[in-house]
Amino acid sequence: MVPAIKRLLLLSALQVLFLFFFARIESAKGSYPVHRGHIDSIFLGPFHPFVLISMPQPEFLRPWRFFFMVAIGVFLSTMDSSMVNVALPGMMRHFDTTLAQTEWVALIYLLTITTTLLVWGRLSDRFGKGRMYLLGMLVFTVGSVACYLTTTLSALVFCRFVQACGASMMMSSGPAIIKTVFPVHQLGRALGLIGVATSIGLMSGPVISGFLIRYFSWRAIFLVTVPVSLTCFALGWFLLLSDLPATASRWTRKSCFDWAGLLIWTVLITMAVLAASHHAALSGWMVAGFGVSFCSLLLLFKWVEERAVEPLLPLAMFRDRQYAIAMTSAALSFLVLFVVLILTPFYLDYVLRLAVDRIGLMMTAVPLAVCVLSPLSGRLYDRMGARILTTSGLALCCFSLLALSFLDQQSGPIDIAWRLSLLGAGQALFLSPNSASVLANVDPQRIGITSGMLATARNMGMLAGVALAGLVFGKMFFWLSGGLDVKEFSMEHSAAFIQSLRMSFALTALLAFIGALLSSRRA
Repeated sequence: MVPAIKRLLLLSALQVLFLFFFARIESAKGSYPVHRGHIDSIFLGPFHPFVLISMPQPEFLRPWRFFFMVAIGVFLSTMDSSMVNVALPGMMRHFDTTLAQTEWVALIYLLTITTTLLVWGRLSDRFGKGRMYLLGMLVFTVGSVACYLTTTLSALVFCRFVQACGASMMMSSGPAIIKTVFPVHQLGRALGLIGVATSIGLMSGPVISGFLIRYFSWRAIFLVTVPVSLTCFALGWFLLLSDLPATASRWTRKSCFDWAGLLIWTVLITMAVLAASHHAALSGWMVAGFGVSFCSLLLLFKWVEERAVEPLLPLAMFRDRQYAIAMTSAALSFLVLFVVLILTPFYLDYVLRLAVDRIGLMMTAVPLAVCVLSPLSGRLYDRMGARILTTSGLALCCFSLLALSFLDQQSGPIDIAWRLSLLGAGQALFLSPNSASVLANVDPQRIGITSGMLATARNMGMLAGVALAGLVFGKMFFWLSGGLDVKEFSMEHSAAFIQSLRMSFALTALLAFIGALLSSRRA
């Protein structure tokens, strides 16, 4: 047990050291000299003598300290999500549960984030984005430790809920912090580098997950983030929080919170997810009743939001065509991504019979492409705007999904890797320009809610992707295999599995094409 803990701590130390050097390199790309004292003050924190005597830091360095704080949170939350995706097949075997039951480990995380992001966005406008972000990191840490200690699937799902609350607090405030501390001419670059941090998390997650599952167990994936998150929380709370510009406004503090809208919003999202994940248990009359109830609640939600003093979902902002296109295409982009991230590990495990560490390595193809292209995408946005980049990105995603739909039992690692890399390249071209195009033009009073809306759109896409993957693939496999669940798969059902996978990817390619058409209508 002791050697295992030492290895986990060493792995966490390597991660945080990598991100430290990454942040320092990016802050020094201009003509500014970066002295040893500047770097040491970040590494050693309050114990460094220069910090103890309050040595002022250069103005150019200040935004990058906050960038590093946000990048750590993005890295941890995305790494956690990608680690869980790889671990799902093993969890299904361990708990002896169906795909519909096991996918709730991922669904509850995304469902919680989607339903609470707007709440945290509003509260960050009231009480400060830095404080909300760091408290979220602390809650995320507590949830991670709780996930490690669970012994049943139900307890794991609940602890994932706690973990997701912390991730939601970070996601709602992170882009707003970047918008607050960086000048407009550097916003595209900064968000592009946040995309790099995202891709580093997605890229390292499958590799770390495969290693931990092979040599320890799937529980270890929740423990590995704890040392990094605790360190970042302590440094951020005691060193950076007081330096973050205040953005909460008097008008925001006096406004009323839309509790009715929050309740209806939560019920709507939960109903949609339950219908998608438990469709097999619904009869025809139940489906009809569910549809009527859902539409009625949707109309009620619209009525409540139009009359709220400070609506949870500001529908008036969607009257801006550019805003509506950016939010909708962001949701479609992440829907496409998560269908692939959920179904591909099952294909690699069940059909190709790859070891779990090799599955992790294979899944790094997507974030590796994002990591390489995100900085370029951010810089191109600063020069040419969002329309061409976002449209090209979603079109490339569509092509990659069509290519993925031709995979079979004989496909080799290279066949899979180049298809996944194309998907990552499309995501890289889309993400940074899309986010920057919204945040660059938003009213300063609406930074928090807009940041929350962007994160909500992304997580609604992730949630829809997980639900759609389970719904379409599960239903197709049920029909083609003669009424079997995925947990009953054997090699004689490979043809049914491949056909179900192809149909799922083809439908997702259609959605990516719709997103590309929508994005092409930007100004």
